[in-house]
Amino acid sequence: MNTTLSPVTVQRFSALQGERITLVEQDYTGLTPKLEQIIRAFEFTQIELAVYRDRGYAQGRGVGQPESDRCALACAFLAKAVLDLKTTRALMDRLQADSKLRRLCGFDLRFALPSEATFSRAFEEFATSELIQRVHARMIEDTLGGQLIGHISRDSTAIEARESIAKKKDNAGEVAKALPKNKRGRPQKGEVRPPPEPSALERQRGQTLEQMLFELDTACATGTKKNAQGYKISWKGYKLHLDTACCGVPISAVLTGANVHDSRVALPLMHISAQRVDACYELMDAAYCSTVIREEIRSAGRVPLIDHNPRKGEKQEFAPHEAQRYKTRSGAERCNARLKDEFGARHVQVRGHAKVMCHLMLGVVALCADQFTRLLV
Repeated sequence: MNTTLSPVTVQRFSALQGERITLVEQDYTGLTPKLEQIIRAFEFTQIELAVYRDRGYAQGRGVGQPESDRCALACAFLAKAVLDLKTTRALMDRLQADSKLRRLCGFDLRFALPSEATFSRAFEEFATSELIQRVHARMIEDTLGGQLIGHISRDSTAIEARESIAKKKDNAGEVAKALPKNKRGRPQKGEVRPPPEPSALERQRGQTLEQMLFELDTACATGTKKNAQGYKISWKGYKLHLDTACCGVPISAVLTGANVHDSRVALPLMHISAQRVDACYELMDAAYCSTVIREEIRSAGRVPLIDHNPRKGEKQEFAPHEAQRYKTRSGAERCNARLKDEFGARHVQVRGHAKVMCHLMLGVVALCADQFTRLLV
């Protein structure tokens, strides 16, 4: 069988290849700043490699061709965070109208986009497997691991959710009957009373990181706090707790119910951040004012700078050099503001702790990539 191509066929094939190269060059010239930001996010996160490893294709355990589809869907959800799109439907409309974005995410222009149900199933898969959390951890370890960071700023931000508040079983009456009643006043002569129950922070001292995270309430709840003007505000949803490095990069994140106090998450965040980076100082506001937190940070070899909460007493001021360092804690608030204003944390359309965390972590990794780019420029 003669497989040699005729000169006419070769000539036509060469001309066709030249036209295709020209079309590709025209398609990728004149990228908008947002598309360039998406490309940088893909480069820093390497989310395609994470999906490839997560589904077992690196070990040869994959079957069929779904890995390319999942890689494109993961890139599309990351682009959704960069573009600050509210819904999956808005993402699909953008992909349908923008061929450049569609190619960047890895979708084949010859075929139709996956259905909205496929997008939803893929997002649920990413949320259940905690794929984006692993991507974030690897980003921090690859870029900042082994480096000494000046300080870490710890803060939380309210996350409003579109779901009902989780109902809790009312077992207070049965528990009260089972427990012995505490007597008031001084004990009688020869009476021995049981020691008081340790507080939640004292109990965390002897726990592992997994145990501390397990005891945190992660269900949707109602939260209340004072704003900068001193007025109380309430919201329904969650609370995102972040550790932010002095360079403006989020180091670790924990999502709890809105009713969880900030101090309950201080020690878990401290352990997570310590596994990824080395820091000299840990900066926190008065919500974290606790002797237990200060002692645990000092025992880890760091210096705690926590604004003192007088609690109807006399306020203790920082030393001049400590006050100068504490001023930089505003970086955590700027990180929270950027996460809400630019990367989709203000409009959460999904429900459930796992999906809400996945949605927020997509914004966190997009923010990390953007901040790394600013540091390199």
